[in-house]
Amino acid sequence: MSSIHLHLLLNHVPVIGTVLGVLLLAVAVARRSDELGRIALWLFALLAGTSVLVFLTGEPAEELVEKLPGFSEALTERHEEAALVATVVVGLVGLFSLAVLAIFRKRPLARWATPVALVLSLGAAGAMGYAANLGGQIRHTEIRAASSATLDRGSDEGERRER
Repeated sequence: MSSIHLHLLLNHVPVIGTVLGVLLLAVAVARRSDELGRIALWLFALLAGTSVLVFLTGEPAEELVEKLPGFSEALTERHEEAALVATVVVGLVGLFSLAVLAIFRKRPLARWATPVALVLSLGAAGAMGYAANLGGQIRHTEIRAASSATLDRGSDEGERRER
């Protein structure tokens, strides 16, 4: 399996995983469940690692799609930048999760830990969703927004002026 296949196989995991993690944390807060909180924190620790792997395999995937018709350098760059931010945010939530799990490994989670993780995870889910939307636009032209088309035209005009 190549890194391109790995990117395509795993790129949905952080997106769907962060949404599931947010839901788990919300239920854990509502029920004051230490067990669900711990499961959600472990999920975010795993998602952090997966996010890094997906990000690192993105460049080889870009090299493949840039040869295909309809490729947009502007969209790909926007996706890459958003993916970096999302990876950092999920990574920080993962580190926070591991720290909380380590600190409270032999005792119940502090009352503040799960709500704080929930707030942080909302940011992670939003960042991942935005990066995923931009990534989807690279190959799925049917979901490209009018702003993306404008961005592409501006990029093409800039390239023509440079020549």
